[in-house]
Amino acid sequence: MATIKTIIIDDERLARSELRKMLQDFSDIEVIDEAANVDEGIEKIETLHPDLIFLDIQMPGKTGFDLLEQLEKAPHVIFTTAYDEYALKAFEVNALDYLLKPVEPKRLTDAIHKLHDELQKQHGANGAHIRGPLSEHDQVFVKDGERCWFVKLNEIRLFESVGNYAKVFFGNNKPLILKSLNALEERLDTKVFFRANRKHIINLRWIEKVEPYFNGGLLLELKGGEKIEVSRRQTVKFKEMMSL
Repeated sequence: MATIKTIIIDDERLARSELRKMLQDFSDIEVIDEAANVDEGIEKIETLHPDLIFLDIQMPGKTGFDLLEQLEKAPHVIFTTAYDEYALKAFEVNALDYLLKPVEPKRLTDAIHKLHDELQKQHGANGAHIRGPLSEHDQVFVKDGERCWFVKLNEIRLFESVGNYAKVFFGNNKPLILKSLNALEERLDTKVFFRANRKHIINLRWIEKVEPYFNGGLLLELKGGEKIEVSRRQTVKFKEMMSL
């Protein structure tokens, strides 16, 4: 199995070295670096592109959730924390797993097994870290107030512009993220995501119905029930893309 590049992010030196020691039992996990706070963690993640991070939630200054919010693309995450109250919140973000400190070897083994299962599902979407468009299998971290999620891009059916924010539609959720549609459009895969008009980017795989609309435009109905108008200019592009 390929090596899983890993970074440990925790403000306690002892906790980091203890975890590093425990991870020596897993031949495919390679701890490539450590970080003692959020800013250092972000810098190392963006430079080294790990496959996995062990992330402490409570750190001085900024929390582990703050770190995730600042990343463009989230690696796999296993939370480590001494605070049980965070357990439910961590699971809502759909992290791989959640380890309570002091970390028990059995729980660590379970978490690594979950990681292997997840990586197999993605069968080697390796090289995904090269900075190019975000693929539909990449996951992004979305935080809205106290609620947080990891969402795979293929689960997102629509982005809607709301001032400097974008509303993200997935499942029954519509949280806001602090990103403009233009910034998102630059990073999204154009084979999957299409700019329908000034206010909307849609996931082409979520289109249920296409109808002609005013002024030579189109009206798209998504599987979530949303109806989105395609501007006349973008209709030309849309028809070109969809024609065989």
